[in-house]
Amino acid sequence: MNAAAASLLIRRGIPRARAPIVVASRLPVPSLFRGLASLDKDGLRAILPVRKAFDLPDPGRGSYPRPPLSKIVSTIGPTSENFDTLQEVVSEGMRIMRLNFSHATFEEANLRIDNLKRCRGETTRLGRNGNNDNNLRAILLDTRGPEIRSGKLADDLDGKKSIELRGGDRITLHTSDIVRDAGSTASDLYIDYPGLASVVQPGSRVLLDDGAVVLNVLESYVATEAVTCEVEDTGDIRSRAGVNLPGCPTDLPPLSKKDEIDIRYGLERDIDYVAASFVQDAKGVNATRAFCASVLYEEMGLDKNTHPLPLIIAKIESVQALHNFDEILAAADGIMVARGDLGVEIPIQQVTNAQKEMIARCNEVGKPVVVATQMLESMINSPRPTRAEVADITNAIYDGADAVMLSGETAKGKYPVAAVRMMNDIVRGAERFEKEAPDLAVGGRRRKPFKMVEVKKNINDVSMSAVAAAEKIDAKAIIVLTNSGTIPRFLAAHRPHCPILAFCPTYKIGRQLQIHRGVHPIVEIDGLEAHKRPSAAMRDAKDLGFISSGDDVVMVCVDKGTTDFFTMKITTVS
Repeated sequence: MNAAAASLLIRRGIPRARAPIVVASRLPVPSLFRGLASLDKDGLRAILPVRKAFDLPDPGRGSYPRPPLSKIVSTIGPTSENFDTLQEVVSEGMRIMRLNFSHATFEEANLRIDNLKRCRGETTRLGRNGNNDNNLRAILLDTRGPEIRSGKLADDLDGKKSIELRGGDRITLHTSDIVRDAGSTASDLYIDYPGLASVVQPGSRVLLDDGAVVLNVLESYVATEAVTCEVEDTGDIRSRAGVNLPGCPTDLPPLSKKDEIDIRYGLERDIDYVAASFVQDAKGVNATRAFCASVLYEEMGLDKNTHPLPLIIAKIESVQALHNFDEILAAADGIMVARGDLGVEIPIQQVTNAQKEMIARCNEVGKPVVVATQMLESMINSPRPTRAEVADITNAIYDGADAVMLSGETAKGKYPVAAVRMMNDIVRGAERFEKEAPDLAVGGRRRKPFKMVEVKKNINDVSMSAVAAAEKIDAKAIIVLTNSGTIPRFLAAHRPHCPILAFCPTYKIGRQLQIHRGVHPIVEIDGLEAHKRPSAAMRDAKDLGFISSGDDVVMVCVDKGTTDFFTMKITTVS
């Protein structure tokens, strides 16, 4: 060991190794690791920057029993829709049930919604009749969205026929009724988008069946409604294959007729969120919200004051949506990073970069963001995930995701309950490390400060002060008494490391808070006098196991009937 290295170790209080430590960069890396291996435990912890990770206990539920701050969205389908399985999924941590209307029928959706309402939730422990209505588990209706599809194959009587498109072959895409009626072949394929020839040009790509087959455009003929392409690689397609036109602006309506029918059904069943698929710009978000308003307040005649609109979650899954992301974010109530279709439209190696950028922008304006698609894909058939999937979820949490979503894992997989349990444990472990070693969890960077500008400054100031106080005293919880859900949303935007217990007047407000990181909604007792609300909230939080005697908590209250008078105090649980 040279003198400089020895001096450095002595200054740090690290004992000399039993064997020399080779630190010169010219020598092979294994020499350095042999030297590190010769250090005792204290020396190793002092020299390695990740020492905090070694000190953390196993992030299982025994050592870190509270629910995770980030939320779990689960798609409920054939393998998870029965009551017993759904109860287990709820108990393992599902906060939002996703209904995928690309596949679900109304009959199937009715079964899933009815079974969810029967499930027990943690508020059952409070012993209140009805307070666990829907367990305050929310329902997200995911639309199919406007889409482009190929036509039915010729002589495909049962829908099971497929044709092979060979690499290097030429194929003509048609939008005329003649080809549609005759049926598609390997040389002539019907596409159900009339404007196809107008939006593509030589050099454009047409993707069939989620990119399984790629066609390169050679010529486009608007007059004859035809597009000549060359097949890039050999592949098979079936009737009604999905079609993507990456980078080509389309004029599809924001809502298809099917979407309108599905959303109308969902509003009748009191769904909490609408995930708007294939949104291209702010107009698509606004059109979805306007349609919901027309159904609720004009067709159904409901009162705006007692029946709020479902929150609109914009799914980002195209190049055009990425280009218009800022205006979509401004119009939407939240964002879903839909990595499946997005990975078809943009180079797959760019999906992670896009994900990080979108999450950062959502965090900056305080709007919730859900990361979706293939998070535990291997658990469709395997009881355990891959290490890469664990890292994917962990890094989504470090990036700042409010929620992570399971799709086929819980809808059609063999292990739906195990998938939710695994997601819960991964999120819990990531959050524990993020709190203990924030400089490592976020890669040494600091998130941009939250800056929501369209609301009153005093709400943000109180929220920021409450979170700062909670971090300073290492509070076990922030308890907030809210009338509209606004303050919990602001508190969540500042991303505290403790849960936000949001005491709400209605089930609807509570369920619509579920998508926000850290917010755990609880419905208050009806008719409680204002001066009794804080003590009742403390008692409920204690009964639910969030806090115990001797814990420090931060409490934020707003006077009923006003949003201008707030009180914040730090108190110790008696």
